[in-house]
Amino acid sequence: MAIPNVKRYRITSPDGTMSASLMAVLPKDIDVTKYLSEASQRFDWKAFQEAQQKQFKIRVGQQKQKKAK
Repeated sequence: MAIPNVKRYRITSPDGTMSASLMAVLPKDIDVTKYLSEASQRFDWKAFQEAQQKQFKIRVGQQKQKKAK
């Protein structure tokens, strides 16, 4: 079941190299750009980068061998 009024926002790291998706329910009278800039500063970019590397880890090592005829 989905949460109503949830919006997806895209935040970028302070150095501008990475971007992440943030889902939030914001009150009507809040400044969205101020909230997103604060959220990008509080976001744990180091842990996010490590999680991305673990997710797309390339297997190195034993490969399938071809049969010689």
